[in-house]
Amino acid sequence: MIKSCNQFSNSSNTAEIVENESRGSLTPLQWNKANQMNKINLLSKFKRFNDTWSPKVIAEMNEYQFKLAKIENEFIWHTHEETDEVFIVLEGKMGIEFEDKTVELEAGEMIVVPKGKRHKPFAEKEAKIMLVEPRGVVNTGDVKNELTAENDQWI
Repeated sequence: MIKSCNQFSNSSNTAEIVENESRGSLTPLQWNKANQMNKINLLSKFKRFNDTWSPKVIAEMNEYQFKLAKIENEFIWHTHEETDEVFIVLEGKMGIEFEDKTVELEAGEMIVVPKGKRHKPFAEKEAKIMLVEPRGVVNTGDVKNELTAENDQWI
């Protein structure tokens, strides 16, 4: 179900999204276009969900989506054959296992995983990350299982 978004400014002048079931609907793309010049508060967005390994879209630019995710424990080995994938650690620590090495990332660090590169993200404790990838990319890449998240979940 696609929900439209109304906004209001709080005392810090940050645009927040308020879901309202009784209004007309906007697609996520329409909402994004209407709100491109508004700030997005990442901390408040993280408060809107608790599930792990299920990326939530917060903005879109030139067919690329900015997604927030909470991660903890191990994910699955997978690959994205058609696109690179960017991981940016906002809070905590995470690692990404590759077939030939493991890269560990801390808050403020990022990595670009090249398309076709098999990888397995993990975090010993909860970490908060941002992913940047083209619209339509599935979190589990070439694998479909219980960790495959619904795509295009906007918050």
